[in-house]
Amino acid sequence: MSNTASRMNLPEQFSKTITDTFGDEGKEFLNQLPKLIEHWELEWGIFCLPPYPNLSYNYVAPADRPDSTELVLKLGVPNAELTFEVEALRFYGGRGAVRLVRARADQGAVLLERIRPATPLSDLGDDDAATEIAAQVMRELWRPAPENSSFPTVEQWAAGMRKLRENFGGRTGPFDAKLVDLSERLFEDLIPSQGERVLLHGDLHHYNIVQDHLRGWLAIDPKGVIGEREYEVGALLRNPVPQVFTWPDLEQITARRIDQLAELLDFDKQRLIKWAMAQAVVSAWWSYEDSTGGIEEMMRLAGIFARMIK
Repeated sequence: MSNTASRMNLPEQFSKTITDTFGDEGKEFLNQLPKLIEHWELEWGIFCLPPYPNLSYNYVAPADRPDSTELVLKLGVPNAELTFEVEALRFYGGRGAVRLVRARADQGAVLLERIRPATPLSDLGDDDAATEIAAQVMRELWRPAPENSSFPTVEQWAAGMRKLRENFGGRTGPFDAKLVDLSERLFEDLIPSQGERVLLHGDLHHYNIVQDHLRGWLAIDPKGVIGEREYEVGALLRNPVPQVFTWPDLEQITARRIDQLAELLDFDKQRLIKWAMAQAVVSAWWSYEDSTGGIEEMMRLAGIFARMIK
């Protein structure tokens, strides 16, 4: 961790994540962070408080305006993912999602409304209720995809499967070959047969749905990806991590969730299961690429979904 980062009392894991992910750009970002904070405080007329403790890929801190407006400043290394997040929030316009106040994605700076108490859906303690809330948020977010946008598509995300094969010389390495084969076949069938394509959140799980005392449950941190609605459900079914992997009756809970979501969202249950299965394998591969762990657990979920396919 750099001296500058040390003086700011940044979590060591955050600094490591930034440098591991962004290399020299990440190191420069950490070194310049105090100046960046000062710059955006002046530019946007805000005063930043200490950052939130669970920093990951961005510096995120509550911020106040002189008129007592409560906001959140998010700073990161400029990258496509942050740009798509900004564009997705702009497209949602606060409907079902946190409101975007200002942004300079090209400079890695985003100003958001502050959500209070920001209780994550994972804290609800009632999985049936949590699933119903998530379905409601999905319905609020989904609108036909904007024309001529630069958002990635589910086709592009599915291309991760090709990388898996390439990495292991055409084989599947530590990944179950039968599950990888099935995932590939499912993508080949699902992608060209999609229904209406909407702008999906892309990572809508229990930690990215939080409660506001005035506006209710809202989505945060969208990825912004274009695809059919059924694709969205996969992330929810794989969460909350890591708790979900400790449930002894995971298969039964997963089946119940699928039944509930299919009814609430009027989805074909088998299509929902097939998307979830294919995505679980890609998610395991992404974990392998990022060295974040959880590969065996994600493949276990893929196996559960596979057994539900008729």
